[in-house]
Amino acid sequence: MVNSTRLNELWVYEGEPMSPQAELGRITTDIPARMDRLPWVRWHWLIVVGLGTVWILDGLEVTIVGSLSDVLKDAKTGLGLSSSQIGLAGAIYVAGACLGALIFGQLTDRFGRKKLFMITLGIYLFGTVLTAFSMNPVWYFACRFITGAGIGGEYAAINSAIDELIPAKYRGRVDIAINGSFWVGAAAGAMITVPLTNGAVNPAYGWRGAFALGAVLALVVLLVRRNVPESPRWLFIHGREDEGERIVRQIEETVEEENGEQLPSVGDSITIRQRHTIGLPMIARTVFTTYPRRTILCLAMRKRTRDAFLERCREATLFRSCLRSARVEAVLVAGGAVPSGGPTGARLHTNPSSSTRQDRAPSPADARVRPPASTITRPAA
Repeated sequence: MVNSTRLNELWVYEGEPMSPQAELGRITTDIPARMDRLPWVRWHWLIVVGLGTVWILDGLEVTIVGSLSDVLKDAKTGLGLSSSQIGLAGAIYVAGACLGALIFGQLTDRFGRKKLFMITLGIYLFGTVLTAFSMNPVWYFACRFITGAGIGGEYAAINSAIDELIPAKYRGRVDIAINGSFWVGAAAGAMITVPLTNGAVNPAYGWRGAFALGAVLALVVLLVRRNVPESPRWLFIHGREDEGERIVRQIEETVEEENGEQLPSVGDSITIRQRHTIGLPMIARTVFTTYPRRTILCLAMRKRTRDAFLERCREATLFRSCLRSARVEAVLVAGGAVPSGGPTGARLHTNPSSSTRQDRAPSPADARVRPPASTITRPAA
């Protein structure tokens, strides 16, 4: 149960006075302990699916843009982008993500997790749909910025919501699994772009369809998120403890119904100070003064993650280049343009319906596709 006391005097936070306008009061609550004692049930999968798919969407976006770079360079079927403009579009996407994380991160703390993770997904959906209808490079750049802002806002809102809704004993594993799902999106993006770039689909519409598929996935996730509740922890911190208590009771009833057992009671409680919002100075003081070792560890892990990401990007680029080269070679072999059978005893392929090399005069096409004579070995007489 919640015991709330309103205060009209100055309170002290780490040696600094705080006015009644900055602090709403103090509350003693057992909501965190009740949320952390929950066993894993289907309800938690709803949270993972509804909130954790943002990394899949990010991986999908990054891979699609990288795979479609050649298509976007074509002035007839794409947008006529140059190589530098392709890189600029990627930089704009990252800039939008950084700015979105900063802005929506603050708004998430002020207005609530659920409201913001619905808004940020809507922004991503809006930006992706507009990208599919890009008419010129300027339009495309603007859409990439909007899409990046939505993804950055998702990162800020979703991480907070997941950590506050998942029990403590599962939280670390769930965070790692969800953050690692970026590569699920990257793999899906690579598979999606194959039929859209190999000629099976009109190139003028294929790359637009790739972005549209991301929007369809986002729409499905948006429907799932309607059933995700607001974070009870955010509610009691911001003076809405009665609403937080009601949501926790509903979650407990759902878990007991799915698990078939009554939940044990808890005896732990905490006392916190309620505020409308928590400013950046207080966050910085907490991070660098109260938990400096954890901060150093997080920064080190962040650098390692970035290095691993760049390495995977280089590997993906090399893989796409090898795949493209293999596809070209397969086409040439099928058309009789390159020798088969290995470096020894190689023989030129010809169309069975055509005449042999000895029965027809060499054509200019032979000069283009035939390898140098020194590289062709013939069987000994």
